[in-house]
Amino acid sequence: MEGENPSLTPEPGTLYVVATPIGNLADLTERARSILEKASLIACEDTRTTGSLLSKIGIKNRLQSYHDNNERQAAVRIADALVAGESVALVSDAGTPAISDPGFRLTRECHKRDLPVVPVPGPSAASALLSASGLPSDGYLFVGFLPPKSAARRRFLEAHIDFPYSITLYESCHRIEKFVAEMLDILGEDRCICLGRELTKKFETITTGTIGAISESFKSSSKKGEFTIVIAPRKFSL
Repeated sequence: MEGENPSLTPEPGTLYVVATPIGNLADLTERARSILEKASLIACEDTRTTGSLLSKIGIKNRLQSYHDNNERQAAVRIADALVAGESVALVSDAGTPAISDPGFRLTRECHKRDLPVVPVPGPSAASALLSASGLPSDGYLFVGFLPPKSAARRRFLEAHIDFPYSITLYESCHRIEKFVAEMLDILGEDRCICLGRELTKKFETITTGTIGAISESFKSSSKKGEFTIVIAPRKFSL
């Protein structure tokens, strides 16, 4: 169509790393929607999850499974498809692929073969919470999910007590209470944090304050959903 934005049409032999909503479907960009609709295929973590998203936004496309358990083999197959002239949209279950989600091995395989990799940016829980936290954002360390064992999480906190920038991470609903208690014990009640739950969803909550205050209020708060946390540098105060 004359006058159509060329960035909305996928190029043959190109991998598109497409960010999808972390909750609110209105956060899907026009460019992301167009690439998902027009790409030769979509590589996704869970075909059921991505299939549900596509159904909600009125898109039908071919899906190929690409997740932690098959990532090495699938990366080669998808890169082969790109060499054959197909265009591929890579998505995760929610948010930005390869950011604490599968994607690294595929993008690496593409770079090894000199295949173009194009980001289609959008939602990410880590950057979303940091932007709204009121905590320092001139530099930050993103660590995804910490280890499930308490001892390993405690070692991480002890090693980063004096880290000079904010630290952003994810935690599951099953461990969030223990992790808040670990932060209180190791970082102290006066350390500032921001706790985000169910970002962009109906029951989103964002709370910034000291660990002591948040730990106390958290006792009566909902522990359901997905949690994102920002830990401020030691010398920062509200």
